[in-house]
Amino acid sequence: MLAYFLPMNRIRFIAMAAAGLLTSTGLAIAQSQAIQAGALPAVAETIITGLENPWSLEFLPDGAALVTERPGRLRILENGALSEPLTGVPRVVDSGQGGLLDIALANDFASSGTIYLSYAEPGSGGAGTAIARATLVRGETPALQNVRTIFSMDKKTGAGQHFGSRIVVAPDGTLFFTIGDRGDRERAQDFSDHAGAVLRIAPDGSVPDGNPWAGDAGVMPELWSKGHRNPQGAVWDPVTEALWTVEHGARGGDEVNRPQAGLNYGWPVISYGRHYTGFKIGVGTEADGYEQPIFYWDPSIAPSGMAVYDGAMFPEWRGDFLIGALRAELVARLDRDADGNIVGEERLFEGRFGRIRDVKVAPDGAVWLVTDESDGAVIRISRGD
Repeated sequence: MLAYFLPMNRIRFIAMAAAGLLTSTGLAIAQSQAIQAGALPAVAETIITGLENPWSLEFLPDGAALVTERPGRLRILENGALSEPLTGVPRVVDSGQGGLLDIALANDFASSGTIYLSYAEPGSGGAGTAIARATLVRGETPALQNVRTIFSMDKKTGAGQHFGSRIVVAPDGTLFFTIGDRGDRERAQDFSDHAGAVLRIAPDGSVPDGNPWAGDAGVMPELWSKGHRNPQGAVWDPVTEALWTVEHGARGGDEVNRPQAGLNYGWPVISYGRHYTGFKIGVGTEADGYEQPIFYWDPSIAPSGMAVYDGAMFPEWRGDFLIGALRAELVARLDRDADGNIVGEERLFEGRFGRIRDVKVAPDGAVWLVTDESDGAVIRISRGD
């Protein structure tokens, strides 16, 4: 592995500055390298480094991209350079796993400029996952305007983990998003609590038609499914025309699910993992009334960002899931058949780039990776010769 894929220390920073490889913001642009993407030849190009725990990347229609940094910064990445942090970003709690997290574009973004952000929101008792809606204004000084919080989870606590936070905009414009159990596993089975769930709201934050428990006494109306530990990957799959998620298990038991309205996915009653102490979780791996994962990992890879490959650059991967892994430092390609069934796994780039927080497919079919490091990077994977 070449040095420009390693975290940047002070000596390397000075050397790159001398070589003219730093941008005006002090962030580094590195060279490209021929690599293998499984059996396929590929090229890895480090687009930018020096980001502070970047969490999400979202492409804009003109080919630029929005990038979030967990401490609360949102930037535009364009032509290999980063903008200054945009003004208007909501105040976040930058603690533990919390901060500024996911970003998604409204379906009508090209005309409205509407984006959605998920973040750890400060409030009574600590912090909780929230969703904000805003208008992205481009120009000489890009900014967010008309910022409004459209969802705020009910019970905020001082726990620093399991905010979940992936956002998926469905074809009908409604928003699916995830919230973990916030480090308190029993919350995932409490239907009067937003934690440990996939939720669904309308673009204005109201409860849309079709939510399974809307109107039920004592149940949060935004809930779509329950029994989730900490889903940090989610995507709308055009193959099955459904939402899919990937979530962290404990010591093993990371899951891929296809959350359906009104179903319970079991945490912490059933799991294919064990507690970090080594003790059994709940009643075992299955029980009546709880859904089985479609795919799981044991031991854990710590999965995060998730994409469906729909580009032209790697036609061999068409329709497959690409899932970034934090602990295992890889991209898991889940091979799928024509009906969307998972039929195999291939592990790509293991140990090469560090902790993979997000995976996105660019308009040209290249795969972009975001690494979760204090010196985080954006890496472009393209087809080699």
